[in-house]
Amino acid sequence: MADGLRIPGHLAGVAPRPWELERPATTTRTDDPSTLIAQGGAGLWDVAEMLRRTEMSSINSAALESIEQGIDQLARAYPYADADYLHERTRSGLHYVTKQLESRMTLRQHRDLLVDTGWLFLLNACVQYDRGQREAANLSKAAALRIGEEAGHGEIKAWAWEIEAWFALTQSRWQDMLDAVEAGHVADQTHSVGVQLYAHKARAAARMGDGRLVRDSLDAGRARLDRLPRPDHPEHHFIIDPDKWDFYEMDAYRLLGDDERAATHARSVIRISTGPDGTEISPMRAAEARLTLGVAAARTGEIDEAIGMGTTALEADRKSLPSLLLVADELDRELRSRYPREPATRDFHEQITTIKRGSAKPELPF
Repeated sequence: MADGLRIPGHLAGVAPRPWELERPATTTRTDDPSTLIAQGGAGLWDVAEMLRRTEMSSINSAALESIEQGIDQLARAYPYADADYLHERTRSGLHYVTKQLESRMTLRQHRDLLVDTGWLFLLNACVQYDRGQREAANLSKAAALRIGEEAGHGEIKAWAWEIEAWFALTQSRWQDMLDAVEAGHVADQTHSVGVQLYAHKARAAARMGDGRLVRDSLDAGRARLDRLPRPDHPEHHFIIDPDKWDFYEMDAYRLLGDDERAATHARSVIRISTGPDGTEISPMRAAEARLTLGVAAARTGEIDEAIGMGTTALEADRKSLPSLLLVADELDRELRSRYPREPATRDFHEQITTIKRGSAKPELPF
């Protein structure tokens, strides 16, 4: 991975790579941003390169600002953009930013680029896990954590632990999840990542059947959230806002068997996740909300409603398979325990099995 992305050895926790000792190669025509712009193929990172060149220095404030804007756009696109597109753009960003780390710059500029690299690795870990690249996602998460430690950036470290908590959630490693939550709180106590950490603690507690810990964690998360200003861009993946809180409460109450409250939060999630024109702006959360409504329907004898909600959720274009299958399995278990002889139950189970077979294929390259 380090050689593929040209990540200096000290950032990846390995020895200096052979290419670090080589003399820089001459820029080829295909790498020249001016050529890309002329051909209509310039992207966010090419614009940053052009800004750097205009001031004839290794890196400048305009280029750094352009990089930060590019990362911000990708994080805001995460809830709805195609995972393959996000993966490609995030990799391009990592290639560009890590290349700049080889240049001469001030200590502050070096730290700024390290922080940018950390955010890109965090986003990359999320997208890779969505695509079923578990091993690569773990490497990206570890790289982000290491960079957060090197740059002294508590928020990046906390988000790396939040991602570890999410991985543990989808793999049913409840104690590992709780340990990751506590490590995240140690790393940062001021940003909105703490809200999500409390939400994860509630979700783990619900799956362990600890109702008191669920409510204590939800209360603590809500208190932290109420102290934070409302963000300008609530769709940003690394910013938690009040609208996202319905999603976490929905998950916890479904697992506690409080179907009425879970369904109320689920309907709110679907409403918030839908734009004025009917387009879903947060399709992954909406899919899990439909599965929650499916579970509630199954528990009250409405099998057709349960199957319909579940099928619609599984057909979503933008999905995080590990998270989606975690909740889909809950609906599958409800249907098979309550309606084992129904053909629709068998069909839904087979649909989930087929999706799992597809996700079990060999991992894609980094």
